[in-house]
Amino acid sequence: MRVFVAIDIAEDVREAIRTLIGKLEKTCRGARWVRVEGMHVTLKFIGETSAERVERIQSELAAAHSAAPVEMSFRGVGFFPNDRHPRVFWVGIESTPNLAELAAEIERRMETLGIQREQRPFRPHLTLARFKSEEGLPQLREAVQKLGASEFGSARTGEFHLYQSRLNPKGAVYMRLATFPFVGSAP
Repeated sequence: MRVFVAIDIAEDVREAIRTLIGKLEKTCRGARWVRVEGMHVTLKFIGETSAERVERIQSELAAAHSAAPVEMSFRGVGFFPNDRHPRVFWVGIESTPNLAELAAEIERRMETLGIQREQRPFRPHLTLARFKSEEGLPQLREAVQKLGASEFGSARTGEFHLYQSRLNPKGAVYMRLATFPFVGSAP
């Protein structure tokens, strides 16, 4: 099964992003827009693994902790790796330092199970679209410039989740396997 670790986002943030996508999606035919219902803040993509290994993963995740809840503000949009030839269009996340600390702890815990460490630095974001071509990209860049500063809301949470991802022709479908409260749960 294909799994990842993520934090859910608040419904008001989802609605603000849904409104943004509604304004932008027709400007760029080359973008494949993400379903807002499935948006999440990825802490660790694990990938394909066995059901037996998922039990060990859950055991390690249950031991992750932080002294306080994570606080996040969702603002601004951008492109990875750049706006000239992007692969991804995203919403930025500003957070308390413990979000990155939590992601690093999860990386360390997964590495003890033989799961490869992510080589790229942790950059929290919400993926809005992936590009299958650059058709309409100039119009999307222009629409983004006209937006100016974008604020999508904030959230505070003390839990993260292990999800299974099932790929189908209409996009990935996510099923929550487990929830892990992380505040004050020091081993």
